[in-house]
Amino acid sequence: MSDFIPVNEPLLDGNEKKYLLECIETGWISSEGPFIKEFEQKFAARMGRKHGIAVCNGTAAIDASIEALEIGPGDEVIMPTFTIISCISQIVRNGGIPVLVDSDPLTWNMDVTQIEAKITSRTKAIMVVHIFGLPVDMDPVLDIAVRHGLKVIEDAAEMHGQTYTGKPCGSFGDISTFSFYPNKHITTGEGGMILTDDDELAETCRSLRNLCFQPHKRFVHERLGWNMRMTNMQAALGLAQLERLDEFVGRKRRMGSLYSELLKDIPGLQLPLAKTNYGENIYWVYGLVLDESTDLDGESAMKMLGEKGIGSRPFFYPMHQQPVFQKEGRFQNEEYPVAERLYRQGFYIPSGMATGEEQVYRVVESVKEIMSRVGV
Repeated sequence: MSDFIPVNEPLLDGNEKKYLLECIETGWISSEGPFIKEFEQKFAARMGRKHGIAVCNGTAAIDASIEALEIGPGDEVIMPTFTIISCISQIVRNGGIPVLVDSDPLTWNMDVTQIEAKITSRTKAIMVVHIFGLPVDMDPVLDIAVRHGLKVIEDAAEMHGQTYTGKPCGSFGDISTFSFYPNKHITTGEGGMILTDDDELAETCRSLRNLCFQPHKRFVHERLGWNMRMTNMQAALGLAQLERLDEFVGRKRRMGSLYSELLKDIPGLQLPLAKTNYGENIYWVYGLVLDESTDLDGESAMKMLGEKGIGSRPFFYPMHQQPVFQKEGRFQNEEYPVAERLYRQGFYIPSGMATGEEQVYRVVESVKEIMSRVGV
């Protein structure tokens, strides 16, 4: 369908081509090129961190962080059930125990009031995952972590340019991670970043991303790592994108505000919160949650939008319902009703960096038409 509106399309009309050509002309296309260090330093500085460690994707950033924090057999990590599976995989592979909390029904982030009751003598860390556009309420999390001596892992994959009480997301806790997948505010095609202020953690992550080669005995290994290096070409893209981050944030917020204004009077539709008392929505994606009184679920709505040439994506499938964990006998008899409803009734509509105003109006008309068919 030629006039199909994709759920996301990146914007690559800045210095991306110039920097990529520089990589090609100089021959620096591998992970040894100069753009990597520049991207690491500038991205870390923008997010208020001492160290940036660029990796091949956001999942790799989380994996290395879990390994660097030495989360292992029997260690419990408190985290949201409503998130992507990347957040939980390395915990499980290392023999750790994910301990889940439900979502807040308004922000869709983890309900921080549920964290403290989940702490046991085996709890080692809290993993915070900022979801879709609003930051998690960090002050209570950090307070709990200090009082109980816990590490904080901050997954800020979707939060490029977002702040919590004026401080950059990605600057909280012991270690933070970002993704640069094409649907993010900054993209490198595939890519990720680990941020920390801890010198030792930074050095460990640098080693882990590079097969744990030793400086003076390259092929003698004391520890197992990964090859999760970012290429100079990816970093060149990222640097060009970082130069426009403020512009991109403004663009996303204008798009989100337009959607909210056009959709606000439709009954049976929950829209993203515009702001909380600690953050203004950055609208990484523009999500909708259907009221169950509409007798319409997210899957059905997405199918109807697809028939009209409108791209959409489902919300996250909760971790406690994942078949891979059910087969292992994890999370038996655990229920997280808010997260379950968000998956069942939620989806997001086109809101990529290159989505134009005319496309927004067309998406809204399609949503209105679908909603007019259902009773509330």
